Amino acid sequence: MKVKYFAWVRERIGKAEETLEPPADVRTVSELIVWLSNQGEGYAYAFEKPKVIRAAIDHTHVQADAAIAGAREIAFFPPMTGG
Repeated sequence: MKVKYFAWVRERIGKAEETLEPPADVRTVSELIVWLSNQGEGYAYAFEKPKVIRAAIDHTHVQADAAIAGAREIAFFPPMTGG
């Protein structure tokens, strides 16, 4: 699956996107965040406050308990503000 990172999530990880194949026991967005957090310092820093991270699966906003099976793309971004 393609994973995209936006705004300060991208800056902390150091890349805009990557193609990943997480282990089979990673089944939800929150489990993916935990797994990513263990992939290095930049990831740990980007996901240090997982409750503020927003996610989308195939361009649809989802909650942390959303299943990732079959996802073509998962995006992570900080909360948005209007203006």
